[in-house]
Amino acid sequence: MWNRPQLLTALADLLLAAAAAALLVAATVWVAKRPHFTLSQVVVMHELKEVRRAEVERALGGLLRGNFFSVNVEAIRQSLERLAWVRHAEVRRRWPSSLELRIEEHEPAAQWGEASGQLLNTHGEVFAAVMARPVPLPTLFGPAALAPEMLGYYREAVEILLPLGRAPRALNVSPRLAVQLKLDDGMVVELGRQQPKVPVRLRLQRFVDYYPTVLSASRQRPSVVDMRYPNGFALRVAAAQLTEGKGKQ
Repeated sequence: MWNRPQLLTALADLLLAAAAAALLVAATVWVAKRPHFTLSQVVVMHELKEVRRAEVERALGGLLRGNFFSVNVEAIRQSLERLAWVRHAEVRRRWPSSLELRIEEHEPAAQWGEASGQLLNTHGEVFAAVMARPVPLPTLFGPAALAPEMLGYYREAVEILLPLGRAPRALNVSPRLAVQLKLDDGMVVELGRQQPKVPVRLRLQRFVDYYPTVLSASRQRPSVVDMRYPNGFALRVAAAQLTEGKGKQ
């Protein structure tokens, strides 16, 4: 080996690299243990609406061990995302001794189902939470797997009904996927199943077009308007009498 200078040079380089790496590790450990890097502050980067400070503090409890370098930011993120109102959380280190928290809260779009405490957010995701300051929300009933589509039906219905000055207060999708709307005046509109040739939105638009006829077709205000007929509609009044509508496409 002593007769092979190239091998000796390579071995020397390897030993120097190992020594440099060991020195770097030792220096990093020494620096990391300095009191300058002890965590001194946790900053929430924006105002929170539903998540309370006490909840955040409980979520962080026991996870702020170590210092700027050794704190487990992934464990903190997971703990924050277990809070009822937290949809997504980001945790970042801020030099030299702080953590930044960015928390995306669920934004409720509707009540979900019959069970209390179930809400639907603006992304069509069901979550369990209770609002600190309850506000009026529509109610959506149906298969959880269809929640995003149902939220889309609801938003579409809001736009279509706008010219009437009416708004949907409840949307129900049955196990057979039939769609039913309940309006803010109590009237129920049966729209049936989604079909390629006659989609639900077209039936609801037909209801809007026939609305003056719907109100004048019966002596009593109808409680249910059935728009599942291909060329007309049917009315149901409080006395459970059924009157055929005269509107045609």
